[in-house]
Amino acid sequence: MKSFVVKTLINALAIWVAAWIVTGITLSGDDWQQKTVTVIAVALIFGLVNFLIKPFVKLFSLPLFVLTLGLITFVINALMLWLTSWASDKLDLDFHVDGFWAALLGALIISVVSWGLNLALGDD
Repeated sequence: MKSFVVKTLINALAIWVAAWIVTGITLSGDDWQQKTVTVIAVALIFGLVNFLIKPFVKLFSLPLFVLTLGLITFVINALMLWLTSWASDKLDLDFHVDGFWAALLGALIISVVSWGLNLALGDD
């Protein structure tokens, strides 16, 4: 359970950093408390999308992994972020990704920030 909470908080922080850096990713709200709740909810949705949908997408795109030497992972991560944005819109959360290129850059930033925080915090 602790690992789930820590991973969700790491994803939330990574999404917040991506929204801060990428102009095409919008995290709006009246105050920082509403933004915090929104980004945690978005991190939960992002984790759920990555847990349920991403394995199937990776399985069906296996030939592309071989052909691109794994670089298709960036595109799949961008699509998962874009799907998270769509689900957030359906749930009336104040999070939106404005296109594929914003999703691609945002997914790259989320990956780097998550990797760095996981490295700093360890697996314990």
